[in-house]
Amino acid sequence: MKIRALTYTLFILACSMVSNTFAQKAERDYLRKGNRQYHDSAFVDAEVSYRKALEAKPTSAMSRYNLGNALLFQNKPQEAMKEFEAASKMEHDKGKLASIYHNAGVILQGAKQYQQAIEAYKESLRNNPADHETRYNLALCQKLLKDQEQQGGNNDQQQQQQQQQQQQQQEKQQEQQEQQNQQQDENQMSKENAEQLLRSAMQDEKDVQDKVKKQQVLKGRKLEKDW
Repeated sequence: MKIRALTYTLFILACSMVSNTFAQKAERDYLRKGNRQYHDSAFVDAEVSYRKALEAKPTSAMSRYNLGNALLFQNKPQEAMKEFEAASKMEHDKGKLASIYHNAGVILQGAKQYQQAIEAYKESLRNNPADHETRYNLALCQKLLKDQEQQGGNNDQQQQQQQQQQQQQQEKQQEQQEQQNQQQDENQMSKENAEQLLRSAMQDEKDVQDKVKKQQVLKGRKLEKDW
């Protein structure tokens, strides 16, 4: 029983080694095929080959990195970024890590996410301080970030000025409306006063006329009595 168990264990180990060997070979074959297609600018075909390489060996950082590049040339930056992030967690070689973070920085820079791009370029330089292209991109992103922040500050100032102007305009309109309402009230009062004065004058005239008529009546009666 022990011998059989040992034999069985050895058999499983042997099968596992054979399986790993075939997987590694398949991964290398698809990777090489994808590289040829990539250099021929057949990026869609290269993507397919790199994905097959990953099916054979999901922990292949090189396959993920190359897949990210193929996706990037197909204008799929978000998908490419996911592959670069996955590759950065698998890769241990400093030179390859520098390339991974450099390409991630390029994607972030293109999306105008300058602060994130700066961090990616810095990480690339930590792994390869002699990369002058990455250093140039880093300096450029730092300048673009500064310009972006200044532009944002100017926009905020302009927006604040516009709000102040709108508020002043509203206050001016409100004041004009109040003055107009006050003028209307004064005009209404003046009209009412004029009507009241007219009614008073008419009443006075009526009273005078009534008084004159009354005197005439009394005078007429007196003459008749004397007569």
